[in-house]
Amino acid sequence: MSRSGTYLVVGSGSIAKRHIGNLKKLFAPARVVCVSASGRVLGSADVGEGVLCLPSIARALAEQPAFAIVASPAPWHIEHSLQFLEAGVPVLIEKPVADNLQRLSGLHDRLSVYSPVIDVAYNLRYMSSAVAFKALIEEGRVGALRSVSIDVGQYLPDWRPASDYRNNVSARRELGGGVLLELSHELDYLGWLFGRFKTVYCSARNSGALEIDVEDTVDALLVRADGLVANVHMDFLQRAPVRTCKVVGQAGTLVWDILNNRISLHRARNEQTVLFDDPLYDRNDMYLDQLRHFAKVASRTAQPAVGIADALATLHLIEAMKRSAAAGQVVPVGDIKA
Repeated sequence: MSRSGTYLVVGSGSIAKRHIGNLKKLFAPARVVCVSASGRVLGSADVGEGVLCLPSIARALAEQPAFAIVASPAPWHIEHSLQFLEAGVPVLIEKPVADNLQRLSGLHDRLSVYSPVIDVAYNLRYMSSAVAFKALIEEGRVGALRSVSIDVGQYLPDWRPASDYRNNVSARRELGGGVLLELSHELDYLGWLFGRFKTVYCSARNSGALEIDVEDTVDALLVRADGLVANVHMDFLQRAPVRTCKVVGQAGTLVWDILNNRISLHRARNEQTVLFDDPLYDRNDMYLDQLRHFAKVASRTAQPAVGIADALATLHLIEAMKRSAAAGQVVPVGDIKA
């Protein structure tokens, strides 16, 4: 069978189901194959009609997929991905690339070999306001940068109200839960927009309010080599969801309101100009754009949008934040070599 018409998804959670639906939409009449991350037997009740459910990755590889999407829990991302990569199948890996650096120990050279066909699914980079926000920063709309503030939070029980949040990946340490990994989109775009940071001081804590075994609140202060400071707040506790990035510059302040897909510029006390506003934006579009781009990566006609080096840099930052929280002191972020 030709590799051109079959696509493979590992996992059956909410993000796996989204990818399956989008593969059908973009590549119709696509043949979509699904494998359970845990090895259990899947059926149409798990992943929808018209999906070929197979018992193992080894069996799925016989279908010669054009590419694979690894949407298993983070602790299994690298293990699953390498099975595809070593068989010559390009891989889109759901974020984060792993739950800790130990999972990548000794694998840096192998991953580097496959780097042209690995993309990591930090889909927020494809959002229309994200692209506009990056352009505004790069053109110097607010002049020299003075500080960055990121605030992201939503009450965890509201994420997927149809299920018990305590059983979901986000709430379970053994599955890669906790705000640092689950909300790492913010840490990815921090590097995308502002480059690498040199040091971090972090407080990561569990409030005890949610009956989970991972951190539900994080506050961090990051400092770039040139002195630019970024304040980052992340939590599972805010009843009113928030997701913003504020950039203070010499000539004004830019505010990116991600939930409302809006960017505003503040130049004086009572002066606010909306530079971008698209509240009716369909958020599935960024997932579709991500798949369109990855199809080009898989055919080697485009470079990965979020390559393995970027994904490792985000994981190094997460590990540094954890070390800082454990030690109660400022720590260096370190390099990206696994």
